[in-house]
Amino acid sequence: MMESFITKDGKKLRRGYTTGSCAAAAAKAAAIMLLEDRVLPSVFLITPYGLGLELEVFDIQRGENWVSCSIVKDSGDDPDITNGMKVFARVEKTDSQYEIAIDGGEGIGRVTKPGLDQPIGRAAINSTPRKMIAEELRYVCEDNGYTGGLNVIIFAPQGEELAKKTFNPKLGIVGGLSILGTTGIVEPMSDEAVTQTIRTELSVRAAEGKRTVLFTPGNYGMDFIKKELRFCSSSTVMTSNFIGDAFLSAKELGFTSAVIVGHIGKLIKVSDGVFNTHSRYGDRRAEIFAYHARKCSADENTVKQILQSTMTDDMISIVDTAGLREEVMKSITDEIDFHLRSKVDNALQVGAVVFSNVYGILGKTEQADIILEKIKKDG
Repeated sequence: MMESFITKDGKKLRRGYTTGSCAAAAAKAAAIMLLEDRVLPSVFLITPYGLGLELEVFDIQRGENWVSCSIVKDSGDDPDITNGMKVFARVEKTDSQYEIAIDGGEGIGRVTKPGLDQPIGRAAINSTPRKMIAEELRYVCEDNGYTGGLNVIIFAPQGEELAKKTFNPKLGIVGGLSILGTTGIVEPMSDEAVTQTIRTELSVRAAEGKRTVLFTPGNYGMDFIKKELRFCSSSTVMTSNFIGDAFLSAKELGFTSAVIVGHIGKLIKVSDGVFNTHSRYGDRRAEIFAYHARKCSADENTVKQILQSTMTDDMISIVDTAGLREEVMKSITDEIDFHLRSKVDNALQVGAVVFSNVYGILGKTEQADIILEKIKKDG
């Protein structure tokens, strides 16, 4: 078990290590056992992050010119579906001088779309894990004076089933999981991991020639898009709380227009220039709503009721009663439009559709319908 910790939101959380570290450690252990003809109970690995790992070796098998073994994935306190999964490496001697060939076997996905870290047809073992594996095996070969080649197969028997619970099928990675990791270490509840997933999905769409994108923060938005707007889920990229990062990535990857469909509870924060909508960065929904109500001539009692509310649906009901819903929502969507355009420096056409589960569509920015129509035409 890894004993390295971070503190996040006042909680002590244990780091873990990536599937890439597991693959590199398993390959290193198998190579040592193959070239030194011995059993290795554990293997030491230095991650790109700089932390060292001493990992227990399991499932050792050997043949005439090969050895295989596994390393158990430990995600620390991160809620990762691969936690506890075994990542295997089978290392075999070949006649190719100094060549180290790396491929994926059972449970490792294959790339079928452009825009990903690996080209179409190759196993979804990303660049950093490939580099880690190759470097570790070269050191093992040098230490043992071995000048032949090694063939490495990374596999994970649980991978195909677990991959169904990931974004892999949507990204065009079929048949299993990806072997991932840029640092070799899992940071619990990492924001970077989420934003990288968003960027990867956008990269795939960009490589397919898509230039318009439909965003939504979460499941409420996804359900609304399918049921009310009649878009299929495959046309939508989920941003979670990282709305600003999503729009910036769309800009950087060459998209020309982007629209977000979101619940009023999320998008009202964007109207105040807040682009990470997680509550830990502040929850001023009532204050923002009250500001727009006052701007639209709401009386003191209406503003007071809004400030005493905790649910945005209640706030909508209050301005409805005051006969100000249309004006207030126009004020809010105008501010959303302003802040989205400012975020991307007006480099792409942006839009937003704001809805409530109780009241349906509450408002749209000026360009929202135009962008939605483009997305329909693009398929």
